[in-house]
Amino acid sequence: MPDVRVVRSTLAAFLAVLAAGLAAGLGLAPPAAAADATVDVELVLAVDVSYSMDLDELALQRDGYIGAVTSPEFLNALKLGPNGKVALAYVEWAGAEDQKLVVDWTEIGSEAEARAFAAAIRAAPLRRVYRTSISGAMSFSAELIRNNRFKGLKRVIDISGDGTNNQGPLVDATRDEVVKQGITINGLPLMMKEPAGSMLDIGQLDVYYEDCVIGGPGAFVVPVRGMHEFATAIKTKLVLEIAGLRLPPPRIGPVPEVHPVAGEKRVSCSIGERMWMERWGN
Repeated sequence: MPDVRVVRSTLAAFLAVLAAGLAAGLGLAPPAAAADATVDVELVLAVDVSYSMDLDELALQRDGYIGAVTSPEFLNALKLGPNGKVALAYVEWAGAEDQKLVVDWTEIGSEAEARAFAAAIRAAPLRRVYRTSISGAMSFSAELIRNNRFKGLKRVIDISGDGTNNQGPLVDATRDEVVKQGITINGLPLMMKEPAGSMLDIGQLDVYYEDCVIGGPGAFVVPVRGMHEFATAIKTKLVLEIAGLRLPPPRIGPVPEVHPVAGEKRVSCSIGERMWMERWGN
């Protein structure tokens, strides 16, 4: 007696071939794959959860993004684009092997959708992880952009963090590779603590971000030097990204005393790796 499963499989294959033949004879095209959803911006919000961030700072950072995506300024900025909607993803990152997609790609074109995205961020548990790999965050976020279902007029990675790259590929080389893919990287350096050598901090993290992290058309940095500036800084940067404005916002705080010499970086892009080696030797 023939195996029933084999008979069914053969019959299914025969019917599929027959249907395809009939469709071709009638001039019918096979069903098309769902088209990519067109949005004004594909934006990854990539936030630092390394151990250099204490729990209060982690909560403040998260609350800043929650407040920003539900703010009237953000919702009004949505209306400025030709499509009136964006796609957001929320990522937490730390070491080279630790990036987590906390809230998957979400299309946002209304207040209700923005509030649902914010609620998903709030619902995720806070966590802290070892090491700092900005380059890992860049590569992970770029892959999310390449593989999503959206087609954005702009593609942006928004990186916030309080330290330099100390693990994984070199940050400036990774930045250059990501920018080649048509992705802009903006930065939110968190400078709310006094630098401490034991914490592997540097005093001019905003300069490091400007020279080594950001890149692409219209890329900019919004440094945060005080807890009271945090929510405003996140909202400012997010609105600029969504609205498509090219001019950088005014600096929050004093302009750094150092200035670039033509063709020279003001800070070594491998300073984080060097500080880690000098302290830990690995």
